[in-house]
Amino acid sequence: MTRTEELLAAAAAAPGFMPADEGRALYEAARAVAVDGPLLEIGSWMGKSALYLAAAAAEAGRVVVTVDHHRGSEEHQPGWEYHQPELVDPATGLLDTLPSFRRTVHPAEDLVVAVVGRSEVLAPLWSSPPALLFLDGSHTEESARRDQDAWVGKLAVGGTLAVHDVFPDPADGGQAPFGVYTRVLASGDFTELPGTGSLRVLRRDR
Repeated sequence: MTRTEELLAAAAAAPGFMPADEGRALYEAARAVAVDGPLLEIGSWMGKSALYLAAAAAEAGRVVVTVDHHRGSEEHQPGWEYHQPELVDPATGLLDTLPSFRRTVHPAEDLVVAVVGRSEVLAPLWSSPPALLFLDGSHTEESARRDQDAWVGKLAVGGTLAVHDVFPDPADGGQAPFGVYTRVLASGDFTELPGTGSLRVLRRDR
């Protein structure tokens, strides 16, 4: 089994909300990127998608950078649909996904650089245009717009933007990622590429 195959198998078995077909599509999008630069993920949860990106990075000699505060999005907090009580740190009473993330990405520690913090705090310090930008952070309208404003302009020309949890029908899911996708496409700076499920993929043309 090759390194890529090992990482893809680990990703498929890892905990998380990303369906296998969307994870595989993210991997294919990352490996198809033709410009130089790192693979940047905004929103990591427990690391499943980071492993799919790492599988592509292993083939291309790239690095994956993940950005997450690891306190969970709004939908993961107590009283919400996706809350998992076992992820709460008893010492702080707050959600903490960092230990789970580290366990998940252990097979790819040489390929994944984890930044623990808020994306809007890191963005002004970031100067290297990413070859791929994967937006999968908090899904409120405010936070989704904040991630879009902070990061999309940093993507390399010719690079790939992937947006997760894009649901055109509100009955299927929240509309914040769909808003990011439609605004980016309406800018005229991107061409849409084939997507899978709720994963939308676009190439930056200018």
